[in-house]
Amino acid sequence: MGTLRYAGESYELEDRALFHLQIAISTKLRRRENFFLSWMGPRDMGSGRHTIWVDNGIPLHICFTGSRQPHLNRVWMEQLLDSAADGAGMILGEEPDSLPERAVASGVVTSQPGAPGAGH
Repeated sequence: MGTLRYAGESYELEDRALFHLQIAISTKLRRRENFFLSWMGPRDMGSGRHTIWVDNGIPLHICFTGSRQPHLNRVWMEQLLDSAADGAGMILGEEPDSLPERAVASGVVTSQPGAPGAGH
């Protein structure tokens, strides 16, 4: 569990989610696009939803507990960036499979390097 520190508050989130948020937030802020960011709180703390306004003028600090950088899930990144364009803002949900269902269903899946059956 890492920590997102924003506007004097601290929020615990999984390192993998924080990694994807770091990229999505930096993409939006480089474009000078402010937005809401929302996620569900942990069940042991009563669940509930957190929402913050993300703005270039507010310091942001992400602290990861792990030392390894996770692999990027492009499908999740697209979902985060697409949701940020909506009036409700960027919604951090569960991580989807890295391959869109339509590609798997249509059989248009290419071998991943190192996967069984992948060419060397």
